[in-house]
Amino acid sequence: MENEFISRITAIIEENIANEQFGVSELAREIGMSRSNLLRKLKKLTKLSVSQFIRQVRLKSAMEMLKEHSGNVSQISYQVGFSSTSYFIKCFREHYGYPPGEVGKQKESEAAIEGRPGKKRIAIISGVFVLLLLTALLVFVVNSEKQVHSDQEKSIAVLPFKNESNDSTNIYIINGLMESLLDNLQKIEDLRVISRTSVEKYRYNQLTIPEIARELKVNYLVEGSGQKIGEQILLNIQLIEASSDKHLWAERYKREAGDIFELQLEVARNIAEAIEAIITPEEAEQIEKVPTDNLEAYDSFLKGRDYLQRGTREGLLEAIPFFEKAIELDPEFALAHADIAITYAFLDMFQVEQKYSTQIDFYADRALLLDPKLPQSLIAKATFHNLRQEHELALPYLEKALEYNPNSSLVINILADYYTRFVPDTEKYLEYALMGIELDIASHTSEEAGYIYLHLSNAFMQSGFVSEAEKYIEISFQYSPDNYYAKLLHPYIVLARSGDLDQTKELLMRIMEENPGNHEILKELGVISYYMHDYQAAYGYYSKMMELAKADGMNLYQGEKAKIGLILSELGLEEESRQYFGEYLEFAENDQSIYRDLSLAVYHSYMGDAKRAIEHMKLFSEQEKYPYWYILFLGMDDPLFENVSELPEFQKILGEIELKFWKYHKKIKDSLKEKNLL
Repeated sequence: MENEFISRITAIIEENIANEQFGVSELAREIGMSRSNLLRKLKKLTKLSVSQFIRQVRLKSAMEMLKEHSGNVSQISYQVGFSSTSYFIKCFREHYGYPPGEVGKQKESEAAIEGRPGKKRIAIISGVFVLLLLTALLVFVVNSEKQVHSDQEKSIAVLPFKNESNDSTNIYIINGLMESLLDNLQKIEDLRVISRTSVEKYRYNQLTIPEIARELKVNYLVEGSGQKIGEQILLNIQLIEASSDKHLWAERYKREAGDIFELQLEVARNIAEAIEAIITPEEAEQIEKVPTDNLEAYDSFLKGRDYLQRGTREGLLEAIPFFEKAIELDPEFALAHADIAITYAFLDMFQVEQKYSTQIDFYADRALLLDPKLPQSLIAKATFHNLRQEHELALPYLEKALEYNPNSSLVINILADYYTRFVPDTEKYLEYALMGIELDIASHTSEEAGYIYLHLSNAFMQSGFVSEAEKYIEISFQYSPDNYYAKLLHPYIVLARSGDLDQTKELLMRIMEENPGNHEILKELGVISYYMHDYQAAYGYYSKMMELAKADGMNLYQGEKAKIGLILSELGLEEESRQYFGEYLEFAENDQSIYRDLSLAVYHSYMGDAKRAIEHMKLFSEQEKYPYWYILFLGMDDPLFENVSELPEFQKILGEIELKFWKYHKKIKDSLKEKNLL
C-alpha cells in the first residue's frame, strides 16, 4: 500500500511535470488529502518534504530526457517545471553529483570502461576506485565540519535584536529588522523556524545559548544587535551552532538607511547558505520582494505594526493613522494595505455593529492586487470573508497563506480556529492543534504552553476523546494553574465523564467566584441551569449575561435566544418570549453553518410543528464533523424538544446522529494511530 501511494503521487507529479506552479497544495488537492496529512505521510515514508519529493521526480524525468537527447539543458529544465535554468543546474548537481551538461560524457565514460577487456578494464576500474577514494578522503577532511552541519535538522530561532541606539525610540526599527529577517526565513520550507512570539520571552532572559536551544529544540540560533545613527544603520549578526555554542558565521553590516531591504535580503541568504538550506526559486522570489521604495512610508509602517502587535483596542486605533500615512506616501505598499485591513478586522470582531466592512474589503483587495502571494494579504481577505460569514470563500486564502509561509504558527492557529468556530470539522481542528504542538511547543512561556495544551484538550474533546481531553487539560493546568479558559473547559469534561449536572454547576460556580461579572461564565451557568429545569436561576444568569454583552457592544449569543425565550415563557413573560423566538428564527434562517437545520428543528419543535421539526432534524443528521458537545446535550432532557422527544422517528434520528459521530470518531482514531499521534 505504501508503494502504491508513492507510485500514485509520482504519476500525478509526472502528469503535471511541465507546470512550474504545481506544488504542495496542488498535489494535495489532486490526491484528495489535506496539505498537512500529505506532508506528514510522505515524510514518514520517504524522509523527504513534499517539495523535495516533487523536485526529485522532476530531476529524475530530466535525467531520462537528457539521456535520450530530448533537448538542451535549458529546454529540458522548463519541460520539467523549473522556471530558472541556473536553479535547475544547481539542484541537478546536488542530486546526481555532476551538472546536467555532463550526462552524455558520463555515459561515454561508462561505455568506454565497459568496452575494455580483462585486466586492463580491472586496472582502470581499480584506478578510478583509488582516485574516487582519495577524492572522497580529501573532501571528508576539508568538509567534515560542514557535513556535520548538513546532517542536522535545519531548525533555527531568531532571538530578539538588541537596540544599541542612544535614542530608545528607534527600537521599532531594530524590531522591524528582526521581524523582516524572521519573515524571510519562514518562507523557506527547508527550514523549521520558531515564531516571533515564542522567542520574545528571551529578550531579557539570562539563559545561555545551549539552554535556550534546548528549550526551543533548535540546532541554530541567530543573535543580533543594531543601531541607527543619522541615516546609517549598523547591524551585527551572529549564527550560532547550539550544541557547541560555536559561532559559525558573524557579520557586521554598515548600510545607508536606503539600503535596508537589500540588507534584510542579504542577511537571510547568508544564514540559509551557512546552514545549507535550499531556497527554491518561488521562495527566492518572495524573499527578494521589496515591500516599498519609500523609506518614510516604511518607517511609518513599522510604527503602525508596533502598535498593532500590542494587542489592545487602543493600540489598534493608534496603528491606523501610521498605516494610512504609509499608504499615502506609497499607494502600492501591499504590506501596509494588508495590515490596516487586519487592524480594522480586529476592531470589528465580535461587535454587534460592524463599522469597518468597507475598509477591510477595500484594503484587503488592494493588498491582493499588489501582491497576491503575500501571506498577510491572504489572511486579510480570509478574515474579511469570515466576518461576513462567507467561510467557504475564506479557506483557499488561508491554505495559500500556509503554503507560502509553512512555518507560520499564526496561520496554523487561524486554521485551527477556522475549523472549530466557522466551519466545524473536528478532524481538521485536531490536526491543526497537533501541528501547533509540533511546531514549537517547547519554545513558549508556561502561560502560552498552558493555552496551547488547552487548545489541544478542546480539540480532543470535540472529537469525543474524553480521556485524552482530561490528560491535556491536566497538562494545561500544570503549565498555567490560573488559566481561566482551561477552568471553563474542565467542568464540561467532567460532565462528559459523569453526566452530573449538579457537579458541573458547582465547578462553574467556583470559577464565577474568582471571575465575578464574566459574561462567558454567566452563559455557561445559564445553560446548565436550563438543562436542570431551574428556570428562575437560568433567567438570572442569562439576564446578567445579555446586559454585560450589550454594554461591551458584543453580539455573541444568538444561538442562546431560543433557551432564553423558553425560560421567559415559563416565567410568564410571553411578550418578551415571542421577541426572543422571533430573533432566534431570523438567526437560524440566516445561519450558513452545519447547525442551521438543528436550529430550525429547535424552533419548530417548540412551536408545536412536529412535522417540520422532524424534517430539519433529518437534514441535520446528514451532516458530520460536528463536535461531541452536540451528542452530549442531545442526549439530555432538552425542554425545547419536549414536543417531539417521545416520537419514535425523532428517537431514531438521534440514534443515527450518534452512530454517525462514533463512526467518524473511529476514523479519526485510526488515522491518528497510523501517524503515531495517539
